[in-house]
Amino acid sequence: MRKVETNQAPAAIGPYSQGIIVNNMFYSSGQIPLTPEGDLVGETVEEQAHQVFRNVQGVLEAAGASLETVVKTTLFIKNMDDFSTINEIYAQYFSEHKPARSCVEVARLPKDVLLEMEVIALVK
Repeated sequence: MRKVETNQAPAAIGPYSQGIIVNNMFYSSGQIPLTPEGDLVGETVEEQAHQVFRNVQGVLEAAGASLETVVKTTLFIKNMDDFSTINEIYAQYFSEHKPARSCVEVARLPKDVLLEMEVIALVK
């Protein structure tokens, strides 16, 4: 196992890592809309979703993976009414390549953000 750390995404805010590589597979921790410096981005789901994708891309790059090698995503959203908006933004990042995905509404997320995403990807 190899721990993945990058300054291109926020540091873990607890006793966990940004991600782990095992047997050429990368498993990310959930990414929320914080800047790499730890500041919360935006009040809208659109602003927060784009920051989440920037963070996911940062940890993927540090792992030697990319959005094109993601095999599974899991989205945790605060309000299912935001589903179609999040889908539109998600489609901007996963246009041709469409990994498997789960999406669930949750009661609360860390720092009261609107969404969180984790990924599993093949390391190149």
